[in-house]
Amino acid sequence: MVSLAHFRNYFEGKKVFLTGHTGFKGAWLLQILAMCKADIKGYSLAPQKEIDLYNQINGDRLCKSIIHDLRDADFLKKEILDFQPDYIFHLAAQPLVIEGYEKPLYTFEVNTQGTANVLEAIRGLENPCVAVMITTDKVYENHDDNSLFHEEDKLGGYDPYSASKAACEIVISSYRNSFFNPKNYGAHQKVIVSMRAGNVIGGGDYADNRIIPDIIKSIQQNETLILRNPLATRPWQHVLEPLGAYLLVATKAFENPTAFATSYNIGPEKEDVLSVENLTQIAIETMQKGQYEIAKEAPKLHEAATLMLDISKIKTALNWLPKWNAKQAIQNTVLWYVNEEDATSKCTAEINNYFN
Repeated sequence: MVSLAHFRNYFEGKKVFLTGHTGFKGAWLLQILAMCKADIKGYSLAPQKEIDLYNQINGDRLCKSIIHDLRDADFLKKEILDFQPDYIFHLAAQPLVIEGYEKPLYTFEVNTQGTANVLEAIRGLENPCVAVMITTDKVYENHDDNSLFHEEDKLGGYDPYSASKAACEIVISSYRNSFFNPKNYGAHQKVIVSMRAGNVIGGGDYADNRIIPDIIKSIQQNETLILRNPLATRPWQHVLEPLGAYLLVATKAFENPTAFATSYNIGPEKEDVLSVENLTQIAIETMQKGQYEIAKEAPKLHEAATLMLDISKIKTALNWLPKWNAKQAIQNTVLWYVNEEDATSKCTAEINNYFN
């Protein structure tokens, strides 16, 4: 893994526009970029909960924070053009499958149209810029046949969240081909990369309907955890794995703008994919407390049973490899919550440990 000092060579003093900076992944990336001494402007909705990681690390002191809706295309464009960023990391999204069922139109507006709004704003930038657009491992047409998805597989989505992200990938590809084609880089000087990350876990996640926060909450409240989909398998990875990959591809694209304008899967090795129940067992064993039981009724909403990514492309192109296996990722995650240090200290220590 590339060191933090290496990243500082690229980001120190550079302007970085970060959407979704108040979210779980965004707050971690904000902390890393701040440690690299970047000049950061964040654009996102306000944190949903007082306990959210962004509030715990006092994110307002790390960036110029713009609290506004991604769907306001004119406002977003003005903020991007006024800043003239060297790098853009687009993480802002409606990130939950269940909420996608509850708010399908909102999910498509934020995830698909919101991404188009970012790309349209980039068209107006005067300076060279590397833009890393974050989607998900759920962009593929999944028939639950234990397929190992690679980047050229057919895009699709059973549920609104997955479909919105698949549509997002099509929008990204269209803008890349139409307006930011690598063959014409000399004219536009923009690089557009999309990154399809697996299921991310890590300390400081307090979102509803996500397995790690549910485990932690059940332990803290001395309640029995109910598992809706115990046999569902996912490419679990610690949050620093994809964030490191986002930063790495940005630096690679800065050095060689025509070679990395494409899409990449990011996830663990195939043999490291675990079921929800396996993850829960490791978490409880690590915490030495907690209990769970299987839901008596089958879930009412469809979620894919299996999800695995082929990561050979990013391994070859970027020389990127997962650093922590699933068990290490789970252990590091749950122990973060019982560590009594402040969140900034915990995140800083974990970032230094991972990268150095």
